[in-house]
Amino acid sequence: MNVSTILIILLIGAFATYLSGDKLASKVALLFSLAALGCSILLLNNYNAGENISFIANWINKPTIVLALNADGLGIAMVLLTLALTPIIIFSSFGNEYKNAKSFYALILFMAFAMAGTFLAADGLLYYVFWELALVPIYFIALIWGNGDAEERRKAVVKFFIYTLAGSLFMLTAFIYLYQKTGSFLLEKLYAAELSSNEQLWIFLAFFLAYAIKIPIIPFHTWQANVYQKAPTVGTMLLSGIMLKMGLYSVLRWQLPIAPLAAKEYLNIFISLGIAGVIYGSIVALKQKDLKKLLAYSSLAHVGLIAAGSYTLTLDGLRGAVLQMIAHGFVVVGLFFAAEVIFRRFETREISEMGGIRIQSPKFTSMFLILVLASVALPSTFNFVGEFTVLYSLSQINIWFAVLGGTTIILGAYYMLKMFQQVMLGEANSKTFADVSLNEGISFAVIIAVLLFFGFYPKPITDLITPSLETILSVINKN
Repeated sequence: MNVSTILIILLIGAFATYLSGDKLASKVALLFSLAALGCSILLLNNYNAGENISFIANWINKPTIVLALNADGLGIAMVLLTLALTPIIIFSSFGNEYKNAKSFYALILFMAFAMAGTFLAADGLLYYVFWELALVPIYFIALIWGNGDAEERRKAVVKFFIYTLAGSLFMLTAFIYLYQKTGSFLLEKLYAAELSSNEQLWIFLAFFLAYAIKIPIIPFHTWQANVYQKAPTVGTMLLSGIMLKMGLYSVLRWQLPIAPLAAKEYLNIFISLGIAGVIYGSIVALKQKDLKKLLAYSSLAHVGLIAAGSYTLTLDGLRGAVLQMIAHGFVVVGLFFAAEVIFRRFETREISEMGGIRIQSPKFTSMFLILVLASVALPSTFNFVGEFTVLYSLSQINIWFAVLGGTTIILGAYYMLKMFQQVMLGEANSKTFADVSLNEGISFAVIIAVLLFFGFYPKPITDLITPSLETILSVINKN
């Protein structure tokens, strides 16, 4: 058995979900997502036992394109993140009703298929195919099942689609150029390509446009807040929890090792862009009155710090970035789900119209508080491990990078705790807030358990990803 089994399960699951009909769609989707997660855990055990779980087969002869799925520690970690969050996201949606549910849940599984393929692909064109496929389901999920005015939603989603597609075309151009130089799209061949410093700069920038839009890094972030707000919460979870990690992962896997000279020469500029996102996202989050928009800008600040850590070109920076990717994936899904639970009761996302939830729902208040504290990187939570490691790596480059990057902790603590106070404390809202249901409680419990367990014991993940990151750094340092 190899990693192609995961993709087959997800693809079959998408078709089975669509054919199952609206009543059974959610349960069938959950079943297949859990099957894919179980398969990935089994493959992880095989990988740790020393088995080769990668897959490679010829696909197209001219041009030479290979069905190459590389399973190393970094790829497996990102696939596990995808497949752990997908059933949580599906299960959390059980409290909502969706028209044409079979299409809705089929698109979720198809998106998981495309994202998992992106994390595994070791052939440039295959990677590009998966990268673009992931855009299609989220476009329809946000457009058809989104919130608010239909015309405003359409504008926001189309802007996101065009931005992402345009950026990806630059990446495709870079792959075509690399193919002309090497005669192959295979990752190992691209790593060995002999490129001048000028060629590397243009390839680096082509990749950067694609990844900066997806992550997003300022000034390429203008699509994010509106799409996060207009998309259904499931779509927002998929975007923030998993899809933006495609860009961050790709920086480590593709951009830095293929164009290391440019990465080294312009290191300070790209770290500065990441830190600028930290400061900008935090300041704008302070002014938000809509809960989903506040969480969107908070996410922008956190991923800016992850991007800055990635561009340090140090083992601590890369490792901290991956740890924070995984931690951020769980905490942001939990926070957006909490916003959805509040919306189910109060039918509003305006923070000023909330309040007094603690009196009516102490269980929900406790779980929401843990998620808020994890978001601000409280020690003993998973986010603290990644954030501290990234800040340490930034201090190795320049102490001021660490100081400015650390503003995400100070400002984040201020606006997140202020939001918690306004939403959860104070006088009771005129509307009744029922305590969390069993389904909601299970979703929160799983997310919180992951954040606390790996906050105390991150060793399994660090041991999994470190060899892959050392290999990437060895490729970078050869040049």
